[in-house]
Amino acid sequence: MEQNLLIYNTLTRTKELFKPLNAPFVGMYVCGPTVYGDAHLGHARPAITFDIIFRYLKHLGYKVRYVRNITDVGHLEHDADEGEDKIAKKARVEQLEPMEVAQYYTNRYHDAMAALNVLPPSIEPHATGHIIEQIELVKEILANGFAYESNGSVYFDIEKYNEKYKYGRLSGRNLDDIINNSRELAGVGEKHNQADFALWKKAQPEHIMRWPSPWSDGFPGWHCECTAMGRKYLGSHFDIHGGGMDLVFPHHECEIAQSVASQGDDMVHYWVHNNMITINGQKMGKSLGNFITLPEFFEGTHKSLDKAYSPMTIRFFILQAHYRSTVDFSNDALLAAEKGLERLLDAHSALKRITPSDPDGKSAVVDMTFVDNLREKCYEAMNDDFATPNVISQLFEASRAINSVADKKATMAADVLHALTEVFETFAFDLLGLRASAGAAAGGDNSAREEAFGKVVDMLLEQRMKAKANKDWVTSDLIRNNLAALGFEVKDTKDGFTWKLSI
Repeated sequence: MEQNLLIYNTLTRTKELFKPLNAPFVGMYVCGPTVYGDAHLGHARPAITFDIIFRYLKHLGYKVRYVRNITDVGHLEHDADEGEDKIAKKARVEQLEPMEVAQYYTNRYHDAMAALNVLPPSIEPHATGHIIEQIELVKEILANGFAYESNGSVYFDIEKYNEKYKYGRLSGRNLDDIINNSRELAGVGEKHNQADFALWKKAQPEHIMRWPSPWSDGFPGWHCECTAMGRKYLGSHFDIHGGGMDLVFPHHECEIAQSVASQGDDMVHYWVHNNMITINGQKMGKSLGNFITLPEFFEGTHKSLDKAYSPMTIRFFILQAHYRSTVDFSNDALLAAEKGLERLLDAHSALKRITPSDPDGKSAVVDMTFVDNLREKCYEAMNDDFATPNVISQLFEASRAINSVADKKATMAADVLHALTEVFETFAFDLLGLRASAGAAAGGDNSAREEAFGKVVDMLLEQRMKAKANKDWVTSDLIRNNLAALGFEVKDTKDGFTWKLSI
């Protein structure tokens, strides 16, 4: 199905028609985690946002190469050019090798992403595995006259770059004022201007992580890795670069400068950024100390949480808001998301139990026109810059129709039931990435076990119906009460029963 997909480009501040540079191939690079601690809710949002984009582009038939990096060196404290490396600091405090820290938290990150049903990227390069490429990038920028060496470190020359190119195009900042203000500090320290950023840092004697280079034993600046690895795996020009809005400046602004300074033109066509998760209006982040890790959400162990929340509740909570809007954390918001998700999953369960029937002239009819409209509106929402809240709204409309048929207030023919099931599962499960069971992986043996599990419950309730027909109230009540004790909510209807797992 051909779609006219609009994507909001941070660089142009407009929604643009998506036209891949080399269709049907699409290259997408997304900034991944710095692995020195457990991922928190703020990390979940970009992972889920770009998972949605990845899923939808593949659904449209594109061959997507999705690169998401692991930062395991070069990210200094406070995102600056001074201070300790975040991973090296953690290693020193815990008396571990830096790569032990990086590997441990990379594994934990992967576990959290799997729980959230975030698909793995096509390639997941590590910064430490691409030191050579980063050194070559620095050499190119030096050779083109946009960087300088100072005491074994190499810095990007903002002023020289700004004479030929515009620095600040992505963030909208005017750096002329910053450059002018920093001139009075020229010659103080290693930088010509305080706005200059590190491409290579000379390692101090106590610095654990270091590599040989033409300038010193040291390590690459934080911004280099994404430019170098993006070019290596996606080429000198690719379609999408994404990340959180907090990376627009300085990280992505510096990436643009590096690519232009090294190759003479922009590397990225569409810049895509998700907005922040906030707590009481303040950005959630490790540097602010107001974060809640994903394991704490799943286990309910953080003091700010009233209870544990399933990974699917977290995913649904994030998808209820458009990726470019802020989302403020609260227990009430998570409880509402939990109930909303339950409504959708209950509707899907009801959909699987419906027995199709032809219109009887007495009941309302859910027909193919309804299904066609549902499909069209869901695609319209996804094509409008991945508007997941609108998709969810349409799925709730479908849920109401499904429940009407399940309650015998409407009828649905077999072909309509088949088409509605296909649309519902495509958008809820394949594209939004929700799971029919919060604690099970999609597909495989878990799905088979769940189907068998449901059949056993149905069999017990059919025995209960026979007991009721025989006026064997003791057996009828025993089955119902035992199921209730196990967490099953049973509802009698005029034509039989419905049930759901309420725990």
